[in-house]
Amino acid sequence: MSEPGRICPLRYRYGADAIARAEPRKAQTLYIIGGLYGNIPALDAIEAMTATETSAPTLCFNGDFNWFNVANRDFSEINLRVLANDAILGNVEAELDALLDDAGCGCAYPSSVDAGIVERSNQIHRQLKTTAGRHKSLLKRISQLPMYLRYQVADCRIGIVHGDADSLAGWRFDINALDEPNASPWIRSAFESADVDLFASTHTCLPAMRHFDIASNREGWVVNNGSAGMPNFAGDLTGLCTRISTTPSPHPVLHEIEIAGAFVALLPVRFDAERWISEFLMQWPPGSPAWLSYFERMTKGPSFSPCRAIAPTQRATSAHSPARNI
Repeated sequence: MSEPGRICPLRYRYGADAIARAEPRKAQTLYIIGGLYGNIPALDAIEAMTATETSAPTLCFNGDFNWFNVANRDFSEINLRVLANDAILGNVEAELDALLDDAGCGCAYPSSVDAGIVERSNQIHRQLKTTAGRHKSLLKRISQLPMYLRYQVADCRIGIVHGDADSLAGWRFDINALDEPNASPWIRSAFESADVDLFASTHTCLPAMRHFDIASNREGWVVNNGSAGMPNFAGDLTGLCTRISTTPSPHPVLHEIEIAGAFVALLPVRFDAERWISEFLMQWPPGSPAWLSYFERMTKGPSFSPCRAIAPTQRATSAHSPARNI
């Protein structure tokens, strides 16, 4: 597949061993916010949650914090607030200053994604790129962001990526890929090469929390938060982010486990959905590419359930990973 929107450019590929060489950043509490998609009310909700923590947490936005924010004011506000924290590139950001449009939106959509969705995503990105071109200083700061980061919370070593362990737009941390029977060899190799206990990702728009046996005395986890700025489940309009801390979450969680002394949770982002839909429609009215692709999800949620995100074997409490659910 070589058409725009399905290409994964060579410049996106870093390899898991690059994560092992990255200098680790230490944190007591780390919020990982993937797929904000220009949703200012969701950012408000996340900042309100972090403000109630007993000590100031580290916020890391792992890509695609832009998408629907094509109005100048919204583009400026999202990026100024995000760039005051840690951040990495998503494919949306990586293509904002690309000289060519050969990769389109940069999503590297698999063949299972409808061609209409791919083309509309390219149209959305072209409009966003036009907006970004009016904000040269912000665009320069965005272009200098890394593709991955490495953190440590307690004894938990964390690789933060947008797509997967090898590529910014990789789909191997998509829930369907993670559940493939033949996924384990690549997963084991990725954990060993990156030298981490946990990968935190986003990109694929649906959440997943999965455990893998890496060696006889070692386990690895992939936590994909799906989207902080869009609904993740049918009939539920909240977003999700990932919280990793030396202490349990003070907020309601979808699921929480303990990994290497760190509490890892998928955390609902309960933003003002009515306000967000109003702001969305002002930028993307009925019939526009974003409205056609996303409005139903934004008002009803996707056809996806929490039980699918957290597999039954993952929900069970184990001696190594005690779990807590809402």
